[in-house]
Amino acid sequence: MIGILIGLVAVIITFLLKGVSPVILINLPSIFIVIVGSAGAVIASFGMDNFKKVPKTFMLGSKPYKGNIVATRVLLVDFAQRARQSGTLALEGDVEKLDDPFLKRGLQMVIDGIEPEHVEEVLNLEVDGLKRRHADGHQLWGMWAGYAPTFGILGAVMGLIAVMAHLSEPEKLGAGIQVAFIATLLAVGLANILFMPISVSLKGRTAKEVIEREMAITGILAIQAGDNYRVVATKLDTFLTPAQLASIPEKGSGSGEAGSAAAEAA
Repeated sequence: MIGILIGLVAVIITFLLKGVSPVILINLPSIFIVIVGSAGAVIASFGMDNFKKVPKTFMLGSKPYKGNIVATRVLLVDFAQRARQSGTLALEGDVEKLDDPFLKRGLQMVIDGIEPEHVEEVLNLEVDGLKRRHADGHQLWGMWAGYAPTFGILGAVMGLIAVMAHLSEPEKLGAGIQVAFIATLLAVGLANILFMPISVSLKGRTAKEVIEREMAITGILAIQAGDNYRVVATKLDTFLTPAQLASIPEKGSGSGEAGSAAAEAA
């Protein structure tokens, strides 16, 4: 949202530096052809059900993703240590308290003695499902960014057609041409300040969530295999950034961290 606001402010300040009032952008025909026209193309492409999710996906895309990857890493390392010492059944009480359905399902399958290949298959299918569900959101905004400039050009052409009708009145030509290009300006501005950034942001959120899920799968399978908790920590650390690694208290210790880690992961 900060980036979107910076883009809008940059446009407004540029108008003022050029000696033009930003109020000129409030042009109903241009707004109508760009927003309503491109929205119609988006609905035709993705359907009304997906378009109704625009407010929700906008809110998601305008906020930074706050995942639980560090807390999940700490939790899994602690579970690995306890499972190696006391067996996976010792984890059942804490697993039941988890609010993350993905972690809870994966760990419960391990406790229930499901074969590792089946555990991996089920969890990977869930990740694939997540990717498919999220794809509609970022693809919709990305296509909207592509449609808007085209409708801006349509608006400019229609404006120029209207100007041609007044060639006998030279004093009106300047204002008419100015209005004609407002549609293109609005369209390009919306596409690059709002639509495309939201699309990229949503795609980035999905990528981060997938990384978090893939790390969880690695940890769950390592626990099932009975790996030493230090080995599990080493595996999981490959999914973290240096900043995330630095935020882990007593990295790899595992002991005494289950309660707080489970709360954070939830």
